[in-house]
Amino acid sequence: MIAVTGATGNVGRALVATLVRAGETVTAVARRIGVEDVPPGVRPVAADLGEPQSLTPALEGAKALFLLVAGEDPGGILRRAAAAGVAKVVLLSSQGVGTRPDTYTHAGRFEAAVAESGLPFTVLRSGGLASNALAWAEPVRRYRTAAAPFADVALPFVDPDDVAAVAAAVLREHGHDGATYTLTGPEPTTPRRRAAAIAAALGEPVTFVEQSREEARAQLVRFMPPAIAEGTLDVLGAPTPEEQAVGADVARLLGRPATPFSVWAARNVAAFR
Repeated sequence: MIAVTGATGNVGRALVATLVRAGETVTAVARRIGVEDVPPGVRPVAADLGEPQSLTPALEGAKALFLLVAGEDPGGILRRAAAAGVAKVVLLSSQGVGTRPDTYTHAGRFEAAVAESGLPFTVLRSGGLASNALAWAEPVRRYRTAAAPFADVALPFVDPDDVAAVAAAVLREHGHDGATYTLTGPEPTTPRRRAAAIAAALGEPVTFVEQSREEARAQLVRFMPPAIAEGTLDVLGAPTPEEQAVGADVARLLGRPATPFSVWAARNVAAFR
């Protein structure tokens, strides 16, 4: 059995579905989850990564664990995983641990804890997710407008379904112990181009509005700590060469090219209608 934390999120939901299609037995874990949130045959368990003791029922019988960076006690989570007999941990981390370690300290602590746990592990460092564009869903639906800073700075955003597909492969296959993979899309795209891709999927114009850094920061701090908001804006506005580079790991691990943002937009166009 494979336990998937964050099972109702953009990556976790796709991962659960991918594992089920592959014939795996899955326990789906999230803070709020029920049978209506998972495919038939999947066991939903409500638990909070911020309270490691709550994970005990979810880990019963698990041979592998897909772990998000959440909560403040990665060691406690991993001790419970080891006690339950988990034989493999796949951690979804951030590319920023490698490119901006002084900013992405939270994810860095999780990576260090996984490496020190004594459990076989693989780290997936994701770049920005294409699904971040869902922040535009309401303004696009209501006003056919999308706003973002740094309109013409390009980054290779990755489809969360590709992240899920890589995670499924690593969870099910041998040969990935101790590896760290960086997951990106197939090409850098700018916010302006991503808005245009959504417009093309809709078949209607979408007006792009460039925000100032200050306007964007005011939005971000509503749901993330100020230091993380500043780090996010640094990546979006002044990415390093590594952050703008297209990685080879998605294509190599999946045996196919990474999914372009335009394909993600077409697949998720209902969110913007």
